[in-house]
Amino acid sequence: MIVEWNAHMFSSDLDRYPFYPQATYRPDASRLSPDPIGTYLHRLDAVGIDRAVLVQPEPYGDDHRLLLDCLARDERRLKGTCLFMPRDPDAPAKLTELVRLHPRIVSLRFHAHRGKESYLDSFDDLAVRELWQTAGELGLVIELHIGPNYARQVATLVADYISFPVLLDHLAEPQFGTSDEYDDVLALAEYDNVTMKLSGLRHCSQTTEPYLDLKPLVTRVARAFGPDRLAWSSGSPHLIVDSLLDGWTEQDRAKVKGLNLARLARF
Repeated sequence: MIVEWNAHMFSSDLDRYPFYPQATYRPDASRLSPDPIGTYLHRLDAVGIDRAVLVQPEPYGDDHRLLLDCLARDERRLKGTCLFMPRDPDAPAKLTELVRLHPRIVSLRFHAHRGKESYLDSFDDLAVRELWQTAGELGLVIELHIGPNYARQVATLVADYISFPVLLDHLAEPQFGTSDEYDDVLALAEYDNVTMKLSGLRHCSQTTEPYLDLKPLVTRVARAFGPDRLAWSSGSPHLIVDSLLDGWTEQDRAKVKGLNLARLARF
């Protein structure tokens, strides 16, 4: 089974799906599709992706209307993540209600890296902890779009809530941190509840797919997390995984291509 947990849906219909007023970025609406999920479902068919988890984009904030409309288009293959603001005192209650109404929401995403500090100040904040705990008690995966400088803070919550599954996006964005900070990222592999996504490689690569210049980094990450806690999630699953993890068995590469995410998303 091939599973992708990465795609953002953006619509050109800004009247129906307006951007969040405090969004850290806004896509050019003139370049967006009126039917983003139709385009994405075509990608699933073309690439041979069996299941997908759609990721709530930052520009929509905690307005999940577009995500929910997209999920309704394919109840068999699609699930979704959600996004709430830790600074919003009502966020835990909003999260609880969303999951009650829409059980195919399987994850809550937190954002924090250099240049995007507007969502939260610190993972030590009580509001962050409350939202993290609420998500875990609801059975959600804690998805972290963090930079390496936040890894040490995250470790405290990971350890305190060791039964809550955690998914790190985009190799934890190594380009936004120092080598010492990235050691803190790799230290998160000590916790069995943490899975690393082999995604976003184009963000830090100087080459094209399969991004062979990142093989030393990927090898280091793969050695730390192992085949049961590493997960492909953008680009070509076969080209990237088979090229960057060519020393692994076919069985272990199959886990990375989808089986690990299928378990987390409960497909």
